[in-house]
Amino acid sequence: MVESVGATIKDIANKTGLGLATISKYLNGGNVLEKNKIAIEKAIKELDYTVNEFARSLKTSKSKTVGVIIPELSNIFVTSIITVIEDILRNNGYSIIVTDCRTDESLERDVVNFMMSKRVDGIICMPVSKSGKFLKQATDAKIPIILIDRMLDDIDTDVVMVDNISASERAISHLVENGHKEIGIVVGPNEIFTSQERLKGYKEALNRKKIKVNEDNIVFSNYTVQGGYESLKQLVKKNKDMTAVFMTNYEMTLGAIIAINELGIKIPEDISFIGFDNLQLSRIVKPKLSIVDQPLEDIGKNAASLMLKRLGEDKSKAKKKIQLMTTLIERDSVAKI
Repeated sequence: MVESVGATIKDIANKTGLGLATISKYLNGGNVLEKNKIAIEKAIKELDYTVNEFARSLKTSKSKTVGVIIPELSNIFVTSIITVIEDILRNNGYSIIVTDCRTDESLERDVVNFMMSKRVDGIICMPVSKSGKFLKQATDAKIPIILIDRMLDDIDTDVVMVDNISASERAISHLVENGHKEIGIVVGPNEIFTSQERLKGYKEALNRKKIKVNEDNIVFSNYTVQGGYESLKQLVKKNKDMTAVFMTNYEMTLGAIIAINELGIKIPEDISFIGFDNLQLSRIVKPKLSIVDQPLEDIGKNAASLMLKRLGEDKSKAKKKIQLMTTLIERDSVAKI
């Protein structure tokens, strides 16, 4: 039986007239009759009942917490998704522990150990490692794992992500349709799945239009503002004939805009520009930026809902790959040449 701080489960029983088994079942996440649920929740509120989560975890082997492992807390893409995940899980009786690994593979392994020590019931992870071995301890313990944004080939787990290939294809095709052939692209680290997919979409779009891929137009960066800043300057220096550029994440988009301003380059007169994510930024910058918009809320909703299914009765061994579509929002930063 789960104990609490202050009021006890017996107090709830006395107030509602329900049996201890029914109340305990509800407190531990089980299904009870709707009228009993209403009565219990009313009693909890009136008695100011607070569950002792430590006692519950000892009794049920469930901590009612989900670990969320991310590369960087400063990444707006990640934090936007976390907000949605937390709201859904909290409304279903779960709390979350969020830890970033500073985009460091060794620290990422340590974070998994930390999550295991906290007895988390599930893990949602945006991996930085090239291999899924760092999650082996969790998979061995049959803890549900959901990857977001990136896949790992050597681990069989659920994934929620966008169609990165089509995201790049759509952006590059739009530039080509406006007369551009020398198109720069800044992607993330070469070993990251997301970077590989976005670069693949870039190349496929050019090949489809019979435009030769110029390797000087491709720069690998690190998904940071500084990385975008340095990469844009590198592209401009490497290829004087470049007429357009596509940045493949929000932080790098911001860094590229800073570099463009410092260099005195005008958008779209001197260079056409398509960025990634953050509708607010695209409206603030003049001219308004064309961007690839990811469905951040839908990513968070799908990750949280899938985790709740895995924590509930859906123990299916068949893992799901949920792939969502991006949207190209066309504004004023692409010129027709």
